[in-house]
Amino acid sequence: MPSDHASGFAPWEDADATPLISFDGVTKQFGSFTAIDNIDLQIYPKEFFALLGPSGCGKTTLMRMLGGFEDVTEGTITIDGQNMAGIPANKRAVNMMFQSYALFPHLSVADNIAFGLKRSDMPKSEIQGRVDEMLRLVQLQKFARRKPHQISGGQRQRVALARALAKAPKLLLLDEPLGALDKKLRQETQFELMDIQEKTGTTFVIVTHDQEEAMTVASRIAVMDNGLLKQVDTPDRVYESPNSVYVADFIGDVNIITGTASEVLENTQLIWAEGATPITGMTGSRVVQGEPASFVIRPEKVSISKDEPQAANKVQGKVIDIAYLGNMSTYHVALANGVIVKSQTANNRRIARRDITWEDPVWLSWTDTAGLVLRD
Repeated sequence: MPSDHASGFAPWEDADATPLISFDGVTKQFGSFTAIDNIDLQIYPKEFFALLGPSGCGKTTLMRMLGGFEDVTEGTITIDGQNMAGIPANKRAVNMMFQSYALFPHLSVADNIAFGLKRSDMPKSEIQGRVDEMLRLVQLQKFARRKPHQISGGQRQRVALARALAKAPKLLLLDEPLGALDKKLRQETQFELMDIQEKTGTTFVIVTHDQEEAMTVASRIAVMDNGLLKQVDTPDRVYESPNSVYVADFIGDVNIITGTASEVLENTQLIWAEGATPITGMTGSRVVQGEPASFVIRPEKVSISKDEPQAANKVQGKVIDIAYLGNMSTYHVALANGVIVKSQTANNRRIARRDITWEDPVWLSWTDTAGLVLRD
């Protein structure tokens, strides 16, 4: 997560903080199809905000309305106190960076960055200084005279970022900006993006379907589905305290055990099979005694052992699959009722203990507070 967030940056918790962006009852329809369904959302200055969700969830439509590329069907969008109704894209203090980067192949890196400035109100005498400042920001001073085809994909991405930031927009929209990069370069570039966002103080709104990317860069994440905001929260809260099974399942790896809620007290017990020992977990969203519910727990919070443990929650099963991922191993364990539960352990020694293998009978266990019981 961005270091500003770690150091107490949380304007959304301040009742007196003024948002930079407000969506109030915003709906977008394409014919009879509702792409965005009555959304309310506030985004604050200097945030790195992520719109996260699967293809077709509405995240790109939301961003395009913000940029002025789509009209709102109902509701209002406000940027810096100004209603955006009828204001075209080129008159908004907003810039957009597309996945394709859309660099001019015949122009040098420096001229690509200068392109928008030359068509702006900036005095000609100041343009070169601003271009040099942007080149320093994205560490491409040595490549100023090269053409886009003479630099790498990661460098082209930084040129596009510098060009988008050159006019000092209040808001930068990034549409799947790292989609064209390979995984290692993508991860490196995520940290560069965070560093640049913090240095410039520009509000960034990123659209991504990559949960790891959103978790890495964002101060807050809006998880979307079918035109709705399912949860808007900090990455740690979205991961540790999802408000629905959909969010839990979309963010990271998770075990989901369905059953019936019983004894809704401070904790909730969930009976997931007739005659089986109830599972105890933290009460999540709107759980009602006697009604269907789901118990969700992250694999890294499930311990695995050959011997019966002393634990609040424990179940027996048989190992049916093992995934070795270098730094960790994931065990897929089938319980007596057919439910598959995953347990993840860190391989923190040079040679990991291989004492648990396929077909072994094992115990899985976890604490009362390790999982959540959710209604939906």
